[in-house]
Amino acid sequence: MIALGLRLSLRSGREAVARLALIVAGVAIGVAVLLATLSLFNAFQATNDRVCWECTIGAAPNGWALDAANDGALWNYHEDYYAGQTIERLDAAALGDRAPVIPGLSGMPGPGQYYVSPALARLLDSVPREQLAGRFPGTRAGLIGQAALSGPDELAVVVGRTPQQVAAMTGTRQVDTVAAVPAIDDDTAFYQLGFGVAAVGLVVPLLVLVGTATRLAAARREARFAAIRLVGATSRQVNVLAAVDAALGALLGALAGIALFHLARPFLTDVRITGSRFFPELVAPSPWQYGAVVACVPVAAACAALWSLRRVRISPLGTARKAAAPPPRAWRLLPLLAGLGLFAGPVFWNGKEPHALLADIGLTLIMVGLMLAGPWLTMLAAHLAAWRTGGAATLLAAQRLAADPKAAFRSVSGLVLAVFIGTAIAGIVPAVVSGQKAVAGGVLNDVLRVPLTKPGIPGLSPQAGADLLARLNAYPGAVVLPIYDNPDAPDVFVRENGPPPPLTIVTCASLTRFPVLGRCPAGAQAVTGDYQRLVSADNPLTIDKILPLAGPASQPALAAGLTLHSVLVTTEDTATLERLRTVLAGYAVDAPMTFAEVAQVRADVYGMAENVALAMVAVTLVAGGCSLMVAVAGGLIERRQSFTLLRLAGTHARTLIRVVLLESALPLVLAAVIAAGAGFGVAEPFVDHLAMKHTSMAMPGPVYFSTVGGGLAASLLVILSVLPLLRRMTAPDNARFE
Repeated sequence: MIALGLRLSLRSGREAVARLALIVAGVAIGVAVLLATLSLFNAFQATNDRVCWECTIGAAPNGWALDAANDGALWNYHEDYYAGQTIERLDAAALGDRAPVIPGLSGMPGPGQYYVSPALARLLDSVPREQLAGRFPGTRAGLIGQAALSGPDELAVVVGRTPQQVAAMTGTRQVDTVAAVPAIDDDTAFYQLGFGVAAVGLVVPLLVLVGTATRLAAARREARFAAIRLVGATSRQVNVLAAVDAALGALLGALAGIALFHLARPFLTDVRITGSRFFPELVAPSPWQYGAVVACVPVAAACAALWSLRRVRISPLGTARKAAAPPPRAWRLLPLLAGLGLFAGPVFWNGKEPHALLADIGLTLIMVGLMLAGPWLTMLAAHLAAWRTGGAATLLAAQRLAADPKAAFRSVSGLVLAVFIGTAIAGIVPAVVSGQKAVAGGVLNDVLRVPLTKPGIPGLSPQAGADLLARLNAYPGAVVLPIYDNPDAPDVFVRENGPPPPLTIVTCASLTRFPVLGRCPAGAQAVTGDYQRLVSADNPLTIDKILPLAGPASQPALAAGLTLHSVLVTTEDTATLERLRTVLAGYAVDAPMTFAEVAQVRADVYGMAENVALAMVAVTLVAGGCSLMVAVAGGLIERRQSFTLLRLAGTHARTLIRVVLLESALPLVLAAVIAAGAGFGVAEPFVDHLAMKHTSMAMPGPVYFSTVGGGLAASLLVILSVLPLLRRMTAPDNARFE
């Protein structure tokens, strides 16, 4: 029976060969997409599993002193910034001959030397020394190896210092060994969740694609296998024939998908899921994943084929006992409407936030409702199309869609959840990002925030502060706002007695250069206020809530002889801004960042989530289009006789082409529109009332529209590529049937 099944698949005429080719093509696309997703996840996981030398904690007990007999080292790890890019910096000093060495280096740099990553080396060679290289004392001794880096674009530097120099830096630790823990950061769980969501969003359409491909011309095969049973074959023998037929095409498709993946793999190495590229050799599936794909895809295809022949297994006359399925009812729309009501209802009714549990239930109902409502909406769209237009092509397409809307919607059901999730995220992220960057109307975007306080040290002394301000003001075009400690503010506040007094003081002469922060009352030389929040807030949106900080009711104060707490510095020249950052790097506890850079740190995380969602949308749209292509090809094979008879009766081939195009395009476009509408319906209340109370709904960026539009266009082009087959199949010369 296995040999007979192979013969039926390979030597049953052109129709069988065309069907096998379509199955191979459909499965190959699905396997290639699946392998691409697995390879990116493997690269992400391998990058996270590398030794995290940055996570080395060490020890810093109070009152510790340098021990000449110690074989450890002093480490000071912190981050620097250049033009919005993060630079990982480690200042290290060996205390003995057995000082720990980070991966990627044969030995740590000595005083007056530093090692840099290849990406940072290229950056140092491309910009003037006073903008960046001046921050690293000494000479470049070499490059950091791949073992210490998360990707080819990572900016990292290891600076050699004397023990006394490192000991004087805030946050220095005494290290005996490099941490061996994986490089897992705060965003690891987020990315793992993103890959999980992407996997769910991909598996559904890919299973639909494989299932649709292996069920091509199911009606014709049912009739053929029923005839085989009538001449004496048992149900088990028919199962073997069907399984061999489906497994052969799926196995060839899996092998072709592996080849297709290797052709596309060089392009995958440029994908920036986490904001930077992975090392190319990490972007690859593991051997067991290759084996699982080759083994599981044919099994899944065989199961789908067996399920499609369940009527034949019951009785050889089962294919003749067909009854029209009942049409879907309007109740299918209720879960979708109920979910939108639970999620957005409280917001629009009384402006209150919905309960978290109700919001989760609402989202679940929305996703379930999208799947349930699809067939009913497809049937409704078919009836409307037939009612509004009277052409023969529209009537024929509408009749077929209305006769079996579940089957019509099934081929595109996999992309509904992906488009819904992608649209919701694409609607939320631009609003968050624009809100963060629009703090104070955007006038603070290029302002450097420079904290000068250290543990146990409130800031710079009056003389040191005056020297720093003179140095900053010497740069042409530099605008400086010094922020002083308020000596009248107690160290510990008792909030039960009311709000704490302001911690800082600014001079009115400097405040006039930053009018967005407020204005001093008449006659005042300096005022108190919570200006330290400008420097310490990690979410720029919180700053809008306290602006302006000065007004007619502000408390006058004196700034002479006070400790310099922090400074705000800005200039219109970007090169001068980097020179100022280089100067201030020697004073600040943390690397000075502009307000726009602080916002960008958060925007990068949100943007990565959007990229994952949009990539999932694009892939599922293409998968949906391929599934439709396979379904269209299968429908052409099944209806070859009826279409040929229509052509013999005088119907033009272009009319039949329009019929097939309408049958294919309508469910695809309808599914995308429904899912996108539901996504915007979730994003609007989320932005306005749940997360972003101080910004308004922003339309998704051009990337979203190009992704969705390009995905739909690609899917439709894939469908159009099958239509020329219709002319050849229905030619009058081919009007011969079994």
